[in-house]
Amino acid sequence: MRKEEILKALSMVEDPDLKKDLVTLGMIENLKIDGLQVQFDLVLTTPACPMKDTMVNACKTAILYTVNKDADVHVNATHRVVQQERATDVLKGVKHVIAVASGKGGVGKSTLSASLALGLSHTGAKVGLLDADIYGPSIPTLFNVHAAPEMKEIDGRNIMIPIESHGIKLLSIGFMTAPGQAVVWRGPMISSAFRQFINDVDWGDLDYLIVDLPPGTGDVQISLSQLAPLTGVVIVTTPQQMATSDAARAIDMFQLDAIAKPIIGVVENMSFFTPVDAPDKKYRLFGEGGGKALAEKNELPFLGELPFQMELGNAADTGKWDFSQEHMKPYLDVAKEIARQISVMQA
Repeated sequence: MRKEEILKALSMVEDPDLKKDLVTLGMIENLKIDGLQVQFDLVLTTPACPMKDTMVNACKTAILYTVNKDADVHVNATHRVVQQERATDVLKGVKHVIAVASGKGGVGKSTLSASLALGLSHTGAKVGLLDADIYGPSIPTLFNVHAAPEMKEIDGRNIMIPIESHGIKLLSIGFMTAPGQAVVWRGPMISSAFRQFINDVDWGDLDYLIVDLPPGTGDVQISLSQLAPLTGVVIVTTPQQMATSDAARAIDMFQLDAIAKPIIGVVENMSFFTPVDAPDKKYRLFGEGGGKALAEKNELPFLGELPFQMELGNAADTGKWDFSQEHMKPYLDVAKEIARQISVMQA
């Protein structure tokens, strides 16, 4: 068997999202042939690729059917998150900055931000989480972390070192205040604090930095759009019209010419409740289909429904997250879908 034959066979396998063949996309690396043994790396664009197993099997099938039916094919599925093109050195070690936004409070935006960071980390990505909700920081509670970040002098500047928990780098204004202490700041102070969180923090090398935005369309959202190389925005809503109406305003803000940031899609939170003693039932407590209708109206991807469940509430209150549990599967699925959408956007 020759290398050219193997590559020709693999050029018949297409990435289902990127709509190009694996060889053209440069996803085949370290190809080695030894007699009937063939091995190579399949380098995916996201650790959360939902089609990984399908693509591995397609590679093996292509070689067995078009090159040699007796070949012993070994495919090592790995990943390399591709950094977006950018015109700034801000957050240069971070490949993708994802903002999580909502039009109003109380829709589970911070819980989604935490579960998104944890879900991406669970798939093997390097992740950071910035709590930019200055007035209502939730990350200290969500991760049960209440220590102040370490400061380090680098090139004459005082740089903050994020706190690590569950393998994720965390930063929040809540780490610098006493629990329950109110942050009473005017707009310029908020913008200044957020600028520090972006410019004066050693985030290191990350695949994804999740930014938990405050609700609404104010100073932090504008500052983020101006300062950070934003890959895109995830919009969070509940099904009810009050929430979707406010979420529509958030979408409109990020689509303004002065801001113009890509929107990755819409997540509907608290979509339904399933009692433990009736696992086949879904009670739509806040209405039905509002998030999907919002996505369709704005021609955006609908990233999925998330249930209203007691187990997640307990995890959020105690900081004890376990993605091996069945109740976390919907959150892992949404994290994977967001990573997939980013890969498609970058193609």
